[in-house]
Amino acid sequence: MDLMTILLLVIFAFFIFTMFRRNKKAQAQQAEMRTKFVPGVEVMTNFGLFGRILSVDDAENKVVLELSPGATATVHRQAVSKVVEPAVPAEGEAMPTETGAEGSTLEPRFGERPETQRPEVQRPEIGRPEAQLHETPEQTLRRLEGEGK
Repeated sequence: MDLMTILLLVIFAFFIFTMFRRNKKAQAQQAEMRTKFVPGVEVMTNFGLFGRILSVDDAENKVVLELSPGATATVHRQAVSKVVEPAVPAEGEAMPTETGAEGSTLEPRFGERPETQRPEVQRPEIGRPEAQLHETPEQTLRRLEGEGK
């Protein structure tokens, strides 16, 4: 055999070795994640839904997720892509929280439109004048075209 043939066989063997090694690592990660599938764990699905596991049916390969209080969804076990770990602050660092006056959050209440928010809950970083909140689309276009000049 010539040197080129030996070199090609070595490269081919290397690719096969790395392919099997990668598959073995992926199987180990999946097995580790399956052990974490217990009720009460926060997870994320492949399609971006976050929820808490209520029950796992191994025979049917189904997982029942609680998406919000009282709202559940049944998904295939393979649709759950990862376990969501809670954010842990570094030592000596506090968790960042945004609060307005009297400890209220800066987010609007459920069903409340941003322009009808309570005054103490207005986000200071928005910084829009009150007049801009009630302008018509035509007025907005004129204002934005004028700012570009």
